[in-house]
Amino acid sequence: MLQDSKEITMNTPYGETSDSITIGNFHGTDIAFMPRHGRKHTIPPHMINYRANIWAFKELGVKRIIAPSAVGSLKENFQPGNFALPTQFLDFTKSRETSFSENGRVIHISVAEPFCPELQKTVIDSTEAQNIVLHKDCTYVCIEGPRFSTKAESKF
Repeated sequence: MLQDSKEITMNTPYGETSDSITIGNFHGTDIAFMPRHGRKHTIPPHMINYRANIWAFKELGVKRIIAPSAVGSLKENFQPGNFALPTQFLDFTKSRETSFSENGRVIHISVAEPFCPELQKTVIDSTEAQNIVLHKDCTYVCIEGPRFSTKAESKF
């Protein structure tokens, strides 16, 4: 699928990444890919070293990250196989490292608009071209896996 692909392993100040990173070219665009759950899907969500993964992509010069997720929905009009494009998120995780601000470095970032509008447009254009049902302006709710939400969390 990727032209001129090669795998690289990176160590970061935050430890090892989830897996090696495959870099190559896809239709004229340089791509870096890493399975965040590991190649054999052996890393549960709460144990993914997100900071190491993001740091490695930064070191490679990656400017944008696309991170698909398999999720459920409480809306009956969202069918399996549909795509949902979030514009906001609720983070109900508790034990994940969520910041690079440490050791005397205090960094405040805005997440008022957490998703890249250029990538959103690309997703919209791509799904329309492929006749894929896309639900726009969604809110992604992330809970601390590897479990599904309680009924109370779902009703929230």
